[in-house]
Amino acid sequence: MIVKTKKFALDKKDYVKIAFKRHMRKDWKWLLIPAAVVILGLVLHFTGSYKNWWIPVVAVVGGGLYVLFWYAQFYAASQMEQNKQMFDKFMYEIDSRQILVKMNQKEGGIMKWESIQSAEKTEDSYLLIIGKGQFLRFPFNVFNSEHDLKLFESILKRKELLAA
Repeated sequence: MIVKTKKFALDKKDYVKIAFKRHMRKDWKWLLIPAAVVILGLVLHFTGSYKNWWIPVVAVVGGGLYVLFWYAQFYAASQMEQNKQMFDKFMYEIDSRQILVKMNQKEGGIMKWESIQSAEKTEDSYLLIIGKGQFLRFPFNVFNSEHDLKLFESILKRKELLAA
């Protein structure tokens, strides 16, 4: 059985929001370094060993710059000419063998399931994760019927991409 979607495009704002949130959820541990430096600076200041405020201030600014850097990376990726195709409108035909990405009835390409690392179900869509900052987003409203939605979810579960 084949699941066919309506023609749709990934919104650039949604891309930035989802990619940034996924990255920060995965790499939040790096923010522990500035947090530890802030605590160390405050301890040194209040014990009188080294009375200075620049250590915690620089650590907070550094943590903020880290977050801003990654936001800027994903925002810039959405504006680059070579990534323009990510935001074009496509139709998808999905079965257990492959994902057929169609620009129109005659043009398209094939994506093998092996290129999909994992899948997530959010409150309004499915995300198929390809790599860092690379994913396919299928909002629930792009499926032609409730049956197609359930069939798509069962394919993801059979491929062991989505937890049962």
